Parts: sequence; structure tokens; C-alpha cells
Amino acid sequence: MNKSDIARELARRKGISIRKARLLVNLTFKVLKEAVLSGEKVEIRGLGTFKLHRRPGRFVRNPRTGIEVFVKERYVPRYKMAKSLKRKLNQGTVEKTEKAREAR
Repeated sequence: MNKSDIARELARRKGISIRKARLLVNLTFKVLKEAVLSGEKVEIRGLGTFKLHRRPGRFVRNPRTGIEVFVKERYVPRYKMAKSLKRKLNQGTVEKTEKAREAR
């Protein structure tokens, strides 16, 4: 599912135009992106948490040449799934596994 699919589904469920739904979806993602880029932790209940993680600079070795190179400090996005979502996701997996065992 991508942003266009989300906008279409929002328009269908709420009875608004696709244009308005697309505007809402784009604005929502813009606000979320700006918050994460400014270093804020963005928590969406039932979905998860987005935040930036700092990776310190370090020396690494090129395995082919053996030359050591310094990699600068950088920031990477992190996502942690909500416990409730993880439980629902794994609950279905357990049920499928049990059904597969019963079928044998």
C-alpha cells in the first residue's frame, strides 16, 4: 500500500473527494517527516514509534584491499513496532501454524 492507496481508501471510507484525501495524507506525512528530521520521537499508538538514531563515526576496513577508512557520523531512522500490533501480527502466525499441524 502506498500514499495513493491510502488516500483512495480514506476518500472511500469518509466520503470525501480523492483530491482532499490526497491533500490530507500528504500533509500528515509531511508533518511526521518534519518532526522526525527535527529529532522528535513520533509515536502513533497502535502502529509504532519513529525516531532518529545517531551512528558515531568509526574506522572500517575495506575487505578487498585491507585499507582502513573513516566513516563519518550519521543519523539513521528507526522504527519500533507497537506491542499491540506485534501481538496481532504474531497471533495470526501461531493460528496458521496450529492449523498446518492439525492438517498433517
